[in-house]
Amino acid sequence: MNKNYDAIVIGAGQAGPALAARLTSEGLKSAIIERNLFGGTCVNTGCIPTKTLIASARAAHMARRGNEFGVNISGDIRVDMKKVKDRKDGVVQQSNQGVTGWLKGMKNLDVFEGHAQFEGPNVVRVNGELLESEKIFINVGAHARVPDMSGLSKINYFTNSNIMDVDFLPEHLIIIGGSYIGLEFAQMYRRFGSQVTVVEMANRLIPREDEDISQTVQEILENEGVEIRLSAECISFDRKGKNITVNVSCNQEMQESIGTHVLLAVGRVTNTHDLGLEKAGVELDERGMIKVDDELKTNIRGIWALGECNGQGAFTHTSYNDYEIVADNLFGTKIRRVSDRIPCYGLFIDPPLARVGMTDQQVRKSGKKALIGKMPMSRIGRAKERSETQGFMKVVIDVKTEKILGASILGIGGDEVIHLFIDTMYADKPYHVIKNAVHIHPTVAELIPTMLQNLKPLLKL
Repeated sequence: MNKNYDAIVIGAGQAGPALAARLTSEGLKSAIIERNLFGGTCVNTGCIPTKTLIASARAAHMARRGNEFGVNISGDIRVDMKKVKDRKDGVVQQSNQGVTGWLKGMKNLDVFEGHAQFEGPNVVRVNGELLESEKIFINVGAHARVPDMSGLSKINYFTNSNIMDVDFLPEHLIIIGGSYIGLEFAQMYRRFGSQVTVVEMANRLIPREDEDISQTVQEILENEGVEIRLSAECISFDRKGKNITVNVSCNQEMQESIGTHVLLAVGRVTNTHDLGLEKAGVELDERGMIKVDDELKTNIRGIWALGECNGQGAFTHTSYNDYEIVADNLFGTKIRRVSDRIPCYGLFIDPPLARVGMTDQQVRKSGKKALIGKMPMSRIGRAKERSETQGFMKVVIDVKTEKILGASILGIGGDEVIHLFIDTMYADKPYHVIKNAVHIHPTVAELIPTMLQNLKPLLKL
């Protein structure tokens, strides 16, 4: 006999628990199903653990720089990787247990730990039981992509998930992929003390960004001793004794990197392949993402998809916003849409890169007449005081509307300061709001009005 619910949530990542809380608070008898770890990628193998590790790596980096600030630290700076991992595990456990306890203590909610599979448009099987509901919300996330590369089966390798179990220092870590995840681990492990090589198939790092950002990020990493190998036309692996050989060219002049460990950081694959979505009639795109409309509804009435599995954003903040959109549309008075969301994200190397809106390249391709402002971090007092002057900030303004089209901050505090631009864009106000504002001295944000007073035409391609 089927168990009937007013709502079923599949997946307890960023959107799922919050949605379950809202559903139950509205009086809906609900169920939530999680087959792995409560809290999803962010809590267990993504944002929280990686940023905790990055904090440990920064502590080591600053300790080595002590003499620059007149702080004498005697002896070599050594990193205890077991303590680093223990600290990370403690932070993760606190977050994981918080989400788990919250859900299991939630009134009007049944929690199932198991693998959910659709048996029809409104029936889900889990642990041999059939659950039925007219409202089903899919929040299953994604996992690390393992590409079909020659020789990969001959070696052991890390992904962003199982590298969380490492409690030792790899002698030479070769990272396949020069984008966001790969670069964070590159700088992190270099600061821990590993030799690090990044192998990227494109001709520059993070190729979705503007070229000046890619170039500056490369300089930041190379200045810390990270080796960058670009334009790796085809990549293959082999073993050489205890080491791993990574070949990065297919021509007669074979080029190789020899390391002790490999980390694959080449994208993500959605967790939709084994949900039985074909039995429910839910449509997927060519990447395996669940197709949704502007309100996150699938093609099947009564089924929604939230988070990384819907292809509308691969971030914790977009997943949570998906929850807000669905919840407000179900129970609020105003319709919210994905298309109202302004894209923004960060790359958490040190210094961080923060981005919102359009890149310079996208503005040029759009044909919009635009102005650009740019300022090096070396002009900013806060950066000079802390001897962290790498990077720059820039903003692009629409000439016709005088509104902000996009902004980038690659520099100290950039991941916080970017919200000046984000909030002004959401308020749909012209850039003069920031230009005429009085900011606190000495901060990074105080130089943004100065930058906005020195705009120049954005040159076309």
